[in-house]
Amino acid sequence: MMDSNVYSTIATHIVREQLVVIGPLAVDQAKRVTGITVDASNKVHIKDNGKEVVTRLVKQFEKLFGAASVEVCKEAVKEAPVTISDKDLPDILK
Repeated sequence: MMDSNVYSTIATHIVREQLVVIGPLAVDQAKRVTGITVDASNKVHIKDNGKEVVTRLVKQFEKLFGAASVEVCKEAVKEAPVTISDKDLPDILK
């Protein structure tokens, strides 16, 4: 299993990219996801299974903003300064 810090970094990049697109609503939506806390600098902290939590995060954005939101999430992961294997990457981000 991947280190939860990798998933926290991925989730942080997703939220920050969504901030560019939809503004402060991105943080509000992230805070609704079970297993996520967001600090004052918009850094995401994940507890529980990181892969599942990141999937829930992406689905939260998708529920509100559709497929374009998922594409923003995919781009954010590509730009994140982490290495994650295909098997550890949530299916929704492939």
